[in-house]
Amino acid sequence: MTSFGRFVAAARARGALVVQPRMGFSEPARMRAGLLATKGAAEAVAGTLTIDSYTRVCDEPAAVRALNADVSLNGYPITSYSPHTSHWVLDGIPGAGFPVQVRHGSASPQRIVAALARLGLTATEGGPVSYCLPYGRTPLVDSMRNWQEACEQLAALRAEGAEPHLESFGGCMLGQLCPPGLLVAISALEGLFFHRAGLRSISLSYTQQTSPEQDRQAVRALRRLAAELLPDTDWHVVVYTYMGVYPRSPHGARALLERSAELAVLAGADRLIVKTAAEAHRIPTVAENVEALRVAARAAARTTAPAAAVALDTADNPVYAEARALVDAVLDLDGDLGSALLKAFERGYLDVPFCLHPDNAGRTRSHIDADGRLTWSDIGALPIGRVTGQRGARLTAAGLYDALTYVQRRYDEAPDPRPAPGPQRAAADGHAHDLLEV
Repeated sequence: MTSFGRFVAAARARGALVVQPRMGFSEPARMRAGLLATKGAAEAVAGTLTIDSYTRVCDEPAAVRALNADVSLNGYPITSYSPHTSHWVLDGIPGAGFPVQVRHGSASPQRIVAALARLGLTATEGGPVSYCLPYGRTPLVDSMRNWQEACEQLAALRAEGAEPHLESFGGCMLGQLCPPGLLVAISALEGLFFHRAGLRSISLSYTQQTSPEQDRQAVRALRRLAAELLPDTDWHVVVYTYMGVYPRSPHGARALLERSAELAVLAGADRLIVKTAAEAHRIPTVAENVEALRVAARAAARTTAPAAAVALDTADNPVYAEARALVDAVLDLDGDLGSALLKAFERGYLDVPFCLHPDNAGRTRSHIDADGRLTWSDIGALPIGRVTGQRGARLTAAGLYDALTYVQRRYDEAPDPRPAPGPQRAAADGHAHDLLEV
C-alpha cells in the first residue's frame, strides 16, 4: 500500500511542493481519465477522489437513483459503485509516486473509510469538528463518535502493513472570515484527536485568507503547534488556495492561486490544494484542474524561502499566541479530547463566527481591518482576552458583503501584469510553448 506521508516527505527532500486538485466525477471513465491526466501534470502531484454530496450524508439510495437516471453527481459515489468498478477506475494509477486521497465532507465517514480501505487506499481527510459544523445539523456529539470509529478503522490498517494518513480540515472552517488563530487551533486539536485514536501519519490544514503576512504567521504557528503536540508523528502542513468568493477574472484567479503557492513555500507547508480559474462559475473540467496544478507548481518552483524562515517557525507571533491559548484551554477541560471538544463548544471556548450549526454558540464575530488582516470584533467566551489584539466594530450587512467579496474584488480589480501573448512576442522571446500552455 502507498504511504501518503512518505510521498510528501520525499517531495520535501527534493525541494518540491506537492500540488493536489479537488476533483471528483460520478462517471467512472471520467474519474479515471481525470486521475490519469493529473498524475503527470507536475513534478509532485497527489491524486484526489472527491466524493459526491449524497454519499457524504449517507444517502446511497439517492446516489443510485441519480446514476440509474444518468444524472451527473458532484463527486464519485464510492459506496454505491461495486468494488469491481472502483478497482477499474484505479487500476494501475495509485503508486509510490502518485498516492490517491479520498476527500468527502462527511460527519459519518465510516462507510466511506471502509470502502476506500477495500480498494487499497489509505489516505483521507476531515475531522469531528471540521466535517460537522459547516456542513449540516448533525449533532457534534454524533460526529465525535463517528470520527472516533473512523480513526480506529484507519488505524487498524497499520496491522496490515499500511501507514494510513488522515488530514484535518480544521484550518478551513467556512473558508473565510474565521480569524487564523481559531483555524490553527481547531486543526491542531483535530490532529491530536487523530493521534490519540492511533494514527501516526497526519496533516494539518490552513486556508489562505485575506493577508499574506498573517497567513505566513498562521502556517508557521501551525507548524510550531504540530511539533509541540505531535512529536512522534509523521506530520506535514497543507495549504488550501482561498476558499471564499473567488475572483471571476482569469488573471485574478491565476494571481490568487500563485500567491497561495508562494505562501506554502515561504511559510514551510509541504502540500497545496489548488483551485482553478473556473471556480467562480462552475465545476472545473479535467483540463482546468491540470492547468491549475501546473500554474501552482511553477509558482512554487520560482519561490525561494529565505533561510531566516526556519527561525520564524519557533518565534512567537500573534496567531500562535491565540491558537496556543485556545488549545491549552480545551485540553484543560477533560482528559478525553473528544469530551474536551464537546465541552469547549458548549462553553463557547471554541466558537466559529457566522457558523449557524446548533452546537456553535454563535457569539463571536470578525472583520477585516485596514491592513487586510482578519481580526476579532467580538470574542464571545473565547479564552483569548489576554493575547488577542485590538478589536474592531461589528460588521453591518453591507460590511459583511464587502468582507465576503474582499479578496475577489482585490484580485479582479488589479491589472493583469502579463502582456497579451501574440505571435511576434512569442517568437521574439522564444517561449511560444509556455505562452500556449498556460
